[in-house]
Amino acid sequence: MHNLLLAGLGGFIGSVFRFLLTALTYRWLNYPIFPYGTLLVNVTGCFIIGLLNGIAENQNVFSPELRVFMFVGVLGGFTTYSSFGYETFALFRDDQLGVAGLNILLQLSLGFLAVWLGFQLSRVF
Repeated sequence: MHNLLLAGLGGFIGSVFRFLLTALTYRWLNYPIFPYGTLLVNVTGCFIIGLLNGIAENQNVFSPELRVFMFVGVLGGFTTYSSFGYETFALFRDDQLGVAGLNILLQLSLGFLAVWLGFQLSRVF
């Protein structure tokens, strides 16, 4: 239950940061057609999860609770793309090239397909 609360609190914080950064980016760029705000959030989240996981692995400074709060909660609320980016990086780093490629292919293609299917289903209602 403690980890659930940590993840939930972190998720709230990450979601608020995502909302604010995206809104500020769109406002700053005068509401462009390209989703720069989402791109910025995803790239920033990937950088932060790479940095913090590197510190966690090399210096062993994160407790299990802090990892749940930061990685699952804050970064999960900020962007799940950061988890996808890190997990794919870890597969490449561990010489699991086929699995990494499959992860990229499935995440992108099935994600896009799921959006399309959900959109098509919404037309029924």
